[in-house]
Amino acid sequence: MAATAASSLQIAIARPCILSTKRISGVCSTNFGGITRKLPWNRLASSCHVSSIQHFCRNFTSTTQKLQKVVTKAKSEGDESKPASGLPIDLKGKRAFIAGIADDNGYGWAIAKSLAAAGAEILVGTWVPALNIFETSLRRGKFDESRVLPDGSLMEITKVYPLDAVFDSLEDVPEDIKANKRYAGSSKWTVSEVAESVKEDFGSIDILVHSLANGPEVTKPLLETSRNGYLAAISASSYSYVSLLKHFLPIMNPGGSSISLTYIASERIIPGYGGGMSSAKAALESDTRVLAFEAGRKKKIRVNTISAGPLRSRAAKAIGFIDMMIDYSIANAPLQKELSADEVGNTAAFLASPLASAITGAVIYVDNGLNAMGVGIDSPIFKDLNIPKSVE
Repeated sequence: MAATAASSLQIAIARPCILSTKRISGVCSTNFGGITRKLPWNRLASSCHVSSIQHFCRNFTSTTQKLQKVVTKAKSEGDESKPASGLPIDLKGKRAFIAGIADDNGYGWAIAKSLAAAGAEILVGTWVPALNIFETSLRRGKFDESRVLPDGSLMEITKVYPLDAVFDSLEDVPEDIKANKRYAGSSKWTVSEVAESVKEDFGSIDILVHSLANGPEVTKPLLETSRNGYLAAISASSYSYVSLLKHFLPIMNPGGSSISLTYIASERIIPGYGGGMSSAKAALESDTRVLAFEAGRKKKIRVNTISAGPLRSRAAKAIGFIDMMIDYSIANAPLQKELSADEVGNTAAFLASPLASAITGAVIYVDNGLNAMGVGIDSPIFKDLNIPKSVE
């Protein structure tokens, strides 16, 4: 990320089939919102930097099953005269800061929408070089269609802050970044400065979302990753979350919630997911548990992370292999359907709500159950097994 900021994208690739006669030649998967100053603009991926490596040499069985969107059932101002049904997610009066949104496509945006649908006020942190494009698109109504909430209203973003989560304070910023024209015109964009700005503008927040990361050498196998590349992945993808929570914790109201995004490569081998990114995601999940203890004892803040499945985002479609990843997930996951960004957003809204008041330090899988599979059942090895199929 030389900053990292983008909305959330996650490409999930299941583990290779045991005894499969097909060979995986190089699969890359990422779940991060990353842009790095060493990478060209076209490497930007919404809350994720996605790297295309070699061709994924497998045959996938396509499915005609359609995406099933899950809508957050939230209270709205117009519903107050009606009795609430079930257990509605109600975040009215809460304020959320979401780090890592640079467009209207991906998990970060979906999380913002679900929190807004539940009544929360939305603040956004956007990677500095992407700030002007994002704000211009928002102002000109290019995101209006994707801003529509379940009740027909449009999601409102109260304020957008420039943010580069790689740097904790201005003293940490190298001179070449300070002089970079893409940072010209922006100020107070380090983590500590953004936290201070939010405090000055609003006093406090209730919800903190980390939807960003990056690995500059993600295309390299771990054995070929440099020390600098490895440490950069850790810095942008895991320590950035520690820094955000460290600096925002003093202005978080007791009983609040903090959420990040992770990926199954943290605990399973995903060939092609290199550059230290698997290590960074493992660190993020470990940090989630430790931060849950420390933030919980200090301010009664709950800390959880969501491990999400594949999403057909704009960045992933541009790279060209996301359809194969989705087909693989549909063929092998317990639930044979395409994952919706809303399903991740709704999970975040639940975790941020009082309904999840006893959940902290957890990794919540939102991937149609793909994480539970030990093998890929679309392998020819299993062709004679009577494997149940979903009824359309």
